Amino acid sequence: MSETAASPVVPGSQANHPKTILWLITLVAVGLSLFQLYSAGIQPLGLFYQRSIHLALVMMLAFLMFPVFGPKRDRGVLGGAIDLLFFIGAMITGGYMALFLDEIINRAGFWSQTDITVGIIATITVLEASRRAVGLGMTIIGLIAILYAFAGPRGELPWLGQFLPGILEHRGYNLDRLVGQLYLGQEGIFGLPMGVAATYIFIFVLFGAFLEITGAGKFFIDLAYAATGRQRGGPAKAAVIASAGMGSISGSAIANVVTTGAFTIPLMKRLGYKPHQAGGIEAAASTGGQIMPPLMGAGAFLIAEYTRLPYLEVVKVSILPAFMYFATVYLFVHIIALKEGMQGMAKDELPQMSDVLKHGWHFLLPLAVLVWLLMMNMSPMRVGYYAIVCMLLVAVLRFAVWFLFVAPGEGQPVTAERLGLACRNGLLKLLEGLELGARNAVAVTMACAVAGIIVGVVGLTGLGLKFSAMMLAFSGGNLLLALIMVLLASLVLGMGLPVTASYIVLIVLVGPALANEFGVPLLIAHLVVFWYSQDSNVTPPIALAGFAGAAIAGAKPMETSFQSWKFAKGLYLVPLFMVYNPEIIVGGPVWLLIWKGFTGLLALGAFAATLEGYLFTRMAIWQRLLLLPAIVGVFLPSLVFDVAGAAVMLAIISLNFWQARRSPATV
Repeated sequence: MSETAASPVVPGSQANHPKTILWLITLVAVGLSLFQLYSAGIQPLGLFYQRSIHLALVMMLAFLMFPVFGPKRDRGVLGGAIDLLFFIGAMITGGYMALFLDEIINRAGFWSQTDITVGIIATITVLEASRRAVGLGMTIIGLIAILYAFAGPRGELPWLGQFLPGILEHRGYNLDRLVGQLYLGQEGIFGLPMGVAATYIFIFVLFGAFLEITGAGKFFIDLAYAATGRQRGGPAKAAVIASAGMGSISGSAIANVVTTGAFTIPLMKRLGYKPHQAGGIEAAASTGGQIMPPLMGAGAFLIAEYTRLPYLEVVKVSILPAFMYFATVYLFVHIIALKEGMQGMAKDELPQMSDVLKHGWHFLLPLAVLVWLLMMNMSPMRVGYYAIVCMLLVAVLRFAVWFLFVAPGEGQPVTAERLGLACRNGLLKLLEGLELGARNAVAVTMACAVAGIIVGVVGLTGLGLKFSAMMLAFSGGNLLLALIMVLLASLVLGMGLPVTASYIVLIVLVGPALANEFGVPLLIAHLVVFWYSQDSNVTPPIALAGFAGAAIAGAKPMETSFQSWKFAKGLYLVPLFMVYNPEIIVGGPVWLLIWKGFTGLLALGAFAATLEGYLFTRMAIWQRLLLLPAIVGVFLPSLVFDVAGAAVMLAIISLNFWQARRSPATV
């Protein structure tokens, strides 16, 4: 394990930027990160000041990073002029709100023509920045939402209302009313999604960027290899564990695949996993990083804001479901290793746990500080700030110890020249982390901005209530059918939207129906939608993490995607378990929580064995057929079915173990 960590995936880095643009990108990105650190830890700003300045800087960065005609073409005179125009539009969007906020608030509801004009510029600029940073799908959905607001007898486009089904009809709104909702109010672009992106999400993305540039990724991967490398299917198990650790750092399933997969996929192939299996395992494990506490990508922050629950509460209740997911992937990996007769890696090929901890223990300190401060009920934004400060202090302290004590002992004398060079390199690393954090935050902020447009239109037109009525009608009041509808909707949305945006759009539309019409507890409704929003990473035909895994493994994309879909079955089953066994989330007697956790893990393990047809040895068809109703019984909210299902599963698993002991050659 002497390889260096894979380079971080830097958005916009594939474009051929002139030196001037690269300097501007660095300047704006570092300025954005310093602004966020200032407002997080030194002087908190008011709601609109924070959000408007943040959005302006992010959009300026987006127009510098992503040329109008795409990364593979030079800007040219025309492209440069268009980019400059939108760059100015980004400055106007945030600058106008920050400079004239008091006047705008004083004339609330009676907007001036300048307010409306700037609001139109802001909306167009947001949609274009989203097209470049997130993709065309997000922009199209934002445009459809705007057209929907205009459709109606009193709207800007009354003729469009004729094409709306009866249940979706509304009065329609004019330009002034819509712009007031989207730009000048608290329910549009500067609404809750942007608030979360501009505070909690950015500071933790920045924290993750500092972990990346300081080598935390390699530390977590080496730690996973040291723990599991000698077991059967060791590299695959290391992929599962490393992805759980790296997922919250990278903030993206695809970046997680690229970072950890560069190590794990070649080793899995060498051990005997087929290329599409290796890519699929990495994609499924990397997707799980987004549901793994404490950070859960951006999900935990959004769920906490929407449900008005403490962030720590969301993290605590997510631990067991995340463990169940990773346990399922881990078991799939183990079963395949047993089935194919694989062995672990040789001891001399693996890092030693003591060496890994000796050289990387300092990466655990900022994480420990982060968890401790969260337990103290400190604001997540302030926690992220102190975690970053702690990490920088630890890095400086570790360098000082090495420079003053270790280096002289190795025959490297301390000189002013060497000290100056080391300080220069340290400063460059600091600037690199500030820039990388800002770059990594562009896509999620723009997704939240357009999600704000969609949320604003939903609130203005009452679409959420209409969607709830549609769900109730189509599902006939059946909760399982309603959940399947949510799953299908998340898959369709996920083809064009990132996970964060897909979650926001879905929860605004289906959240009220799940909570009010079907009686699903609010927190569980949010967790279900958030989990289902991850499925576009691993579900064909658009499985983005699967495609990334296929590229590294040298396998066919669709074959790899189907493997990732199989390994990630917990993504579909665990939410069902949460809905029908709400005690594991909302709480209950300790004995019941332990029992539900045990039966849930047992059912997921039995499901993996049924799918593979193997556990300790090959399973007979009748055993697999008996396991299916037993698994369903555990998911049903009935103690009788629960106990019966668990008893059947334990009996068949015990029988399979006994058969393996009698015929050890088959293992």
